[in-house]
Order: sequence, then structure tokens, then C-alpha cells
Amino acid sequence: MLYHSPMKIGELSKQSGVSIDTIRYYEQRGLIPEARRTASGYRQYSAEDVSRLKFIVQTKELGFTLEETGQLLALRTDDCNCAEVRAVAEAKANEIEVRIRKLSQMRQILLSLAEQCEESSDTDPCPILKSLEE
Repeated sequence: MLYHSPMKIGELSKQSGVSIDTIRYYEQRGLIPEARRTASGYRQYSAEDVSRLKFIVQTKELGFTLEETGQLLALRTDDCNCAEVRAVAEAKANEIEVRIRKLSQMRQILLSLAEQCEESSDTDPCPILKSLEE
């Protein structure tokens, strides 16, 4: 259920699945607008803030940095240029592809070292540790 009346930070946290500390951090970083305050000082948030936080969570799950998320939030307007958004998404996909290749190489090295461990005797220095020292 999405609230349409102002909500306090605890309710925003429940609605968005984002911790209170993280909400405050995102507010400090400018990813969500600074909350309006009641006369007694309580922050007041809206349904748009819930939507915005869910958007941020989705971008994080896709590997976007907070800076990149800020760029996407800036592009999230009624007159959005889809080509710009696509360019950001393609750049992130390319970056992920590079990381996948690097991780695959790391995996192969570790498997190879583990195999060398199986082949060594208990009196030989550990091939993994020896390799890390080089």
C-alpha cells in the first residue's frame, strides 16, 4: 500500500525497504530531496520518495554507482531522452562484461593453484601461498 499523505521516515523505510540511516545518507548525497519538516521537526516524505528510493535500490542491484544513479535520476523526467539513458545502460553493461572477464581469469588462476596444491606433497611449500608471495 502506497501512502499519499505525508509519512515519517520510519514509514518511508518500511514502504521502500531502505534503512533509515540509508535514507538519511541518500538525502545528504542529494539522491532524494531534503524532506520537509513538521513544526516539531519530524521529516515528512511522500509517495514519490518511496518511488525514488525503489528506483535507487533497483539501480544498485544492477551495479550502478551512486553517482551513476544520480545521473539516471536526473534523466528521469517527462521529457526524458531515452538515447541518453540507453547510453548509460550500455556503458554499465560493457563495464560488467569487463569485470566478468577479469573474474573468470581470477577463477581460472585459483583453480589452477588449487590443482597444484593437490599435486604437491605435505613437505613442499604451499603453491598458493608461494604464488601470492611472488
